[in-house]
Amino acid sequence: MGTLANPSRTACFSIHAEAEPSVMPRVLEQFAKRGLVPDQWHSSCAEGCGSELVIDIQICALDPALVRSIAEAMRRIVHVDQVLTAEKSP
Repeated sequence: MGTLANPSRTACFSIHAEAEPSVMPRVLEQFAKRGLVPDQWHSSCAEGCGSELVIDIQICALDPALVRSIAEAMRRIVHVDQVLTAEKSP
């Protein structure tokens, strides 16, 4: 299981990628292989049926080093253009 940090903090990931069918399962795999289930997942194609896929993920209580590791792994996924991370408090 992943390393837990402050439970009141939420790690946020924003992934911008080409709208390809393989992107979403590969992004989810980065959490699943660490035994993690995101608290929230939202994905949409920019501007309706556009060619850009935007995925926003939130997960509570992750260690900052693990957040960086997951983000780096997602940046190496084929068709992923950008991965942004942030942290929010309640």
